[in-house]
Amino acid sequence: MIVDIDSHMYERGDMWRTYCDPSDRDLALSIVADELGYSWLVLGDKRIHLAEVHHPGQVDQMGAYRARLRDGKPPLIPYDEELPEYYYDPATRRDLLDEIGQDRAFIYPNYGLHWERPLSDNLPATKANLGAWNRWVAIIQSVGEGRLHGVGQLNLQDMDWLEVQLSALRTAGITVAMVPPALIDGKPLSDPSLDRIWAMFEDYGIGIIFHTAAFPFPFHDAWYQNDIDYVNPVLSSVFLNTAPSLCLADLTLNGVFERHPQLRIGIVELSAVWLPHFLGTLDGAFDFHRQFNGRSNVPLALKPSDYIRRHVRVGVFVHENPARLIQRTGDMFMYGSDFPHAEGLTRPVLDYVPAAGQLDDSAAAALYSDNADWLLGRVA
Repeated sequence: MIVDIDSHMYERGDMWRTYCDPSDRDLALSIVADELGYSWLVLGDKRIHLAEVHHPGQVDQMGAYRARLRDGKPPLIPYDEELPEYYYDPATRRDLLDEIGQDRAFIYPNYGLHWERPLSDNLPATKANLGAWNRWVAIIQSVGEGRLHGVGQLNLQDMDWLEVQLSALRTAGITVAMVPPALIDGKPLSDPSLDRIWAMFEDYGIGIIFHTAAFPFPFHDAWYQNDIDYVNPVLSSVFLNTAPSLCLADLTLNGVFERHPQLRIGIVELSAVWLPHFLGTLDGAFDFHRQFNGRSNVPLALKPSDYIRRHVRVGVFVHENPARLIQRTGDMFMYGSDFPHAEGLTRPVLDYVPAAGQLDDSAAAALYSDNADWLLGRVA
């Protein structure tokens, strides 16, 4: 059994307008072509990101495409002609799983990964477009016939809106959702005023996923201002795990996992090689802080690393040597392909399994399916 915890579905240009609340259609994103023939993700007249078609394993092709744009040359192939049907059609994607050797796959947005930070000053538009994706992904979930696991996308600033979305996702059978690993209106995730959020995720049985996306930068914006790619700056790649590990430390050390023992969190496409060091540092810092101050911030019944082991599973890139990480840390990891992104695997299963290293049956089951099912809430 192989479950891919990281694959993406392209949104068609009219998806947001079609599936947002009718009263919010003036806030809907769209994809439009410019005079040279390049397509762009836009909100009104604001360009947010180039709409480009990835092909697995072809990162250089993306660079060549962007170079043509900078040189003022038209694209070799128009966007709509280059987009394969299985990139955006759930039935075709479902049927493709057999061909690429997967039993089931989590489905994330594609352009939904690009626009949240550029629209961070427009909460109404943020909620309208997240709601549109959540309605569309419910259809993907249905068409997937149990093989496509839709991933909702949520903002945590408006708790009443959040509860409506969680209820709708659960009604559609969706049990995982992306959230930004970031402060909420200037408050850390452990702030007691936010406990209602974590209680709702427990009550609706929905797992939380931190996935690479245009969430708020973990460092001051000035560090990123001169990058040629504001959405995916090079510093974000260097410090890929900083935002999720900061959030996990906060949730652990300041008692959220102690107060909410049913939370499930997945870390996806944010690397995994950092986890062994993080677990040791988390315990060491907690012990030193408690001894130095004569008490901890909040009483904890477990070692901090034990909360991470109880509440968290992490997607692991194949080049990070999954077998070695499992040997060091235990069965905390999940297989993902990032299909069909350029940085993803050309052959999702054939390229991953032989390179992952030697695993016993229990470790292989955890990596390729059991931890994914745990994150979905299918197993205890």
